[in-house]
Amino acid sequence: MKKSLIAALLGATFACSALAQTSVQIYGIADAGVMWQKGGPTKIYSGGADGSRLGIRGSEDLGNGYKAIFNLEARVELDNGSQQPALMNDNPGVYLLRGMDQIPQAIRDRLQAAIQPPGAPAVNQEKALFDRTAMVGLITPIGAVMLGRMYTPGYEVFNMADAFESGTAGTWGHVTGGTAGFTALGADIRSQEAIQYRIALPNGLGGSVMYGARNSGYLGRYYKFRAGAVTYKANGFDVGIGYNHGYDMQNRPSLRTLTVGGSYTLNDSWKFFAGFHSQRNQNSALLPDYLAGWNQAVVPALVAQGVPQATQAALLRIFQTNITANTQQDANSYQVGVHYRVGNGRIVASYAHQNDRLASNSDADLYAVGYNYYLSKRTDLYTALAFIKNDNEAQYAPGTSGNPGGFTEAPGADGRALQLGIRHRF
Repeated sequence: MKKSLIAALLGATFACSALAQTSVQIYGIADAGVMWQKGGPTKIYSGGADGSRLGIRGSEDLGNGYKAIFNLEARVELDNGSQQPALMNDNPGVYLLRGMDQIPQAIRDRLQAAIQPPGAPAVNQEKALFDRTAMVGLITPIGAVMLGRMYTPGYEVFNMADAFESGTAGTWGHVTGGTAGFTALGADIRSQEAIQYRIALPNGLGGSVMYGARNSGYLGRYYKFRAGAVTYKANGFDVGIGYNHGYDMQNRPSLRTLTVGGSYTLNDSWKFFAGFHSQRNQNSALLPDYLAGWNQAVVPALVAQGVPQATQAALLRIFQTNITANTQQDANSYQVGVHYRVGNGRIVASYAHQNDRLASNSDADLYAVGYNYYLSKRTDLYTALAFIKNDNEAQYAPGTSGNPGGFTEAPGADGRALQLGIRHRF
C-alpha cells in the first residue's frame, strides 16, 4: 500500500513537471564489495568502482535555446549508512612528522593522533548533505553558466585519462596524493563556492573555466581558486588539458596541478588511456589545521607537566618548521592503461608512476589489473588487483573509489590489495 501511494505521488509530481516542460530525475549508484589490503583489515566497503550516491537532477526548457538546470548529489556509504568514509586502515602516515626527533615520543604520538585520528572520517568532514554535487545553472546558445559545488576542470581531465575511471584499487589517484599521502591532497576533485562557464562545439572541441571565491576548493580552505580546461571528444578521442590553482587564506599560491591526457577508442574491443599529471604546492591550505593540532593536543599536556615556556616555544618552532616543509609537494606522475572487451566482460590494466621531486625522492609505481562482468546494462560484478611499489618514505596504499587507501605499515613498504564488488546504477 505504501509503495503504491509513493508511486502515485511520484507519478503525479513528474506529470506536473512534464506539463511545465520540466524534467526531474532521481538517480544513483549502489556499489559495495569486500577488499583485502596488505597491512590492513579485510573490510566490506562502499563505493569500490564508483562512489555510492543518491542524486536529483532536473531541467526546465525556457525556449530559444535556454534551459535551467540543477543537480544535487549526496554521498551514501552502504557499509554503514553514513556519508563520511574513513581510510581503509589506521596505519599512521609518518611523513608529516618527519624531522621532529627532538620532540619527545609521547608528544609526537599525541600529534599523530590529532593529525590522523584512527577511524575518523577522511572524506566529507564537514558532514555536507550534498557533498558530491550541489549546482544550479543556465544553458544558453553560447554555453552554460553554473554555480555551486562541482567537479573541477583539471580533475575532469584526470578522470578521462585514468584507465580505472577513478575507481577500484587500480585508480591512478592512489599514487598522486603527495608524499604525505591523503593528508596532502594531490588534486582538487571538486570546488565549492564556484562559478563555471562551459561550452561544447559541434566539432568535438569544448572548454571550461572556473573561479572559486573565499572558502572554495575541495575542502573549502582556499582564499580563491582558478581552473580551466580544453577538451576534444570526437573521432574516437576523449582527450584534454586541465589546470587547477588554489590560493591559501593568506592569498599565497597553494596546490597547482596541470593534467594532460585522455583515451582513444580503436574499435569495439580496444580502448587506450594515457595521462600526465604535475602537482606543486608550497603553501598547503591544510597547514593551519595541522598547526592548530599543536594547540589542541600538545599544549595542554605540556602545561600539565609543568614544561617551561622557553622549552614549549622551542618545541613549537621545531614542529612549525618541519610541518610546513612536510606538507609541500613537487611531483610529476604519468599513467598508461588499456580496456579490452571480451564477451560480456571487460579487462582493465594500467601502470602509473609517481616521480617525487622533493629531497625525500619518495617515488611510487602502481601496477593494476581488473575485470568487469556485465550482468545487464545497469549491473556489473568487478574485481581488481593492485600492487604499489613504494620507495624511501612513500606509504601509498590501494583504496577504492570512495575510500582512500590510507598508509602502508611502514615507509617504503609495498601496498597490495584485492577487491571483489557489485555495482548497480539506477
